Amino acid sequence: MLEAQNIRKSYGELEVLKGVNLTIGKGEIVSIVGASGAGKTTLLQILGTLESPDSGQLIIKGINTTSLSDKNLSRFRNENIGFVFQFHQLLPEFTAIENICLPAYIKGTSKKVAEKKAIELLKLLNLNNRGSHKPAQLSGGEQQRIAVARALINEPSIIFADEPSGNLDSKSSKELHQLFFTLRNELDSTFVIVTHNEELASMTDRKLTIIDGAF
Repeated sequence: MLEAQNIRKSYGELEVLKGVNLTIGKGEIVSIVGASGAGKTTLLQILGTLESPDSGQLIIKGINTTSLSDKNLSRFRNENIGFVFQFHQLLPEFTAIENICLPAYIKGTSKKVAEKKAIELLKLLNLNNRGSHKPAQLSGGEQQRIAVARALINEPSIIFADEPSGNLDSKSSKELHQLFFTLRNELDSTFVIVTHNEELASMTDRKLTIIDGAF
């Protein structure tokens, strides 16, 4: 599913990633942990193609993403990668369904087809009565589940989550953690999760600790 080969990244004289090698299989849930400043978020952004490495290769679904043009990379990202962030980043003026549909609209999916898929996801995430609600009308846990639905709308090959439960209370965190495993079982989704939550990290298929810019 994903292979990172000798990924390096520096900011000025600060070398953040020092030759990261990583392979992730389809349907795996992998957690990345480490001290603050160890390079976790930088690595996640590179694996998610949001940033480019200084050197090395990133291969997703057999495609060397580091060789794609900006236009083709944007299309590849939209069609194959989903993101869940610590702060849900929902647009406040849009309803839950409208927020979920945004990546589908960018892909070129028709409004009818996108909304049908969004409604299916709302049912899957036990939010079928929240579709017309705007973010301010939803709890923190509900907002994050809407963000998960948005990440799933284009049926991505892999989902990257950066501290997804960091802004949630204990109950909502546990529900979100369980949701990832439910989605893996039902949709065969692949997840890469940066987390400080030891409970979540211990539940994943593999827990990888990044130290001084490498595993």
